[in-house]
Amino acid sequence: MKISCCWMYAITKYGYPPSVDDSLRALEDMARLGFRFVEMEGVREENMIAVHRERHTIKRHADDLGLAFVNFCPVLPQVIDMDPQKHRRGLELFDLAIETAVELRCEMIQLDSFTPPLTFRGETPYKEAMRYGLQFHVEVAQGFSWPAFWEHFIQTVSACNAKAKSAGLKMTIEPRVGETISNTDALIRVFDAVGDDNLGAVLDTAHLHAQKEILPLSVDKLGNRIYYVHAADNDGKTNEHLALGQGNIDWEGLIVALRKHRFDSYIALDMGQVPDPDRDYAASKVFLERLLG
Repeated sequence: MKISCCWMYAITKYGYPPSVDDSLRALEDMARLGFRFVEMEGVREENMIAVHRERHTIKRHADDLGLAFVNFCPVLPQVIDMDPQKHRRGLELFDLAIETAVELRCEMIQLDSFTPPLTFRGETPYKEAMRYGLQFHVEVAQGFSWPAFWEHFIQTVSACNAKAKSAGLKMTIEPRVGETISNTDALIRVFDAVGDDNLGAVLDTAHLHAQKEILPLSVDKLGNRIYYVHAADNDGKTNEHLALGQGNIDWEGLIVALRKHRFDSYIALDMGQVPDPDRDYAASKVFLERLLG
């Protein structure tokens, strides 16, 4: 298993989303903290276009720092929008994301499942950078049909996975609290519906622990469909993304379960909205190195 640094570091330190200039600074910070493997994001249309436009500069800068990209995550909610025009634009932007991931020589591209088309009164999930412990008030429109939305979602995931596969990229989905796919069994349902093992899971420890999942059991359920791990801690009450050891996740049990299934990919540190990201990422890196050692 290899240790990577999530883009949550850049978001926490430089804002959501970080500009291209701040993204280059974040890569310098990651290298200074001793990371060799990193990921990157393109957050919504304007930032995605900017990252795509500067993808060659970003790759050269990473090469100079001795960094290798392993994952690219385009945050494009319109990809799953049921409005045909917005959906079409989302797929066009996903094409830019694939070009970016290929230029950065990533192994994977990640597709979040985003929030279904519900009406939120007050707080909305992931409208800005991640916030924790929020209470949501939701209205389900009379015309909303979960079966119709699910069919649209699966068709979208299948189309994006086909695009990724043709570009030589594995595609992953991360379960996140409050989104269409929020737990292990929902992931399995997607895999069964799409039917292509190019599609795999990002096992996000913080989100799944907040969903009251038994993480070693989640590993056993997903098995070799886990392509990537996002590692952050919490106490299981909210989906906080704390430094490793600051919550009550059973890290030893998780690593034992991953080794059972011969997981040898990347575990990416994913702390967010912490007061001192440099300190927490450095400490968590040491924590994980000792655990893996």
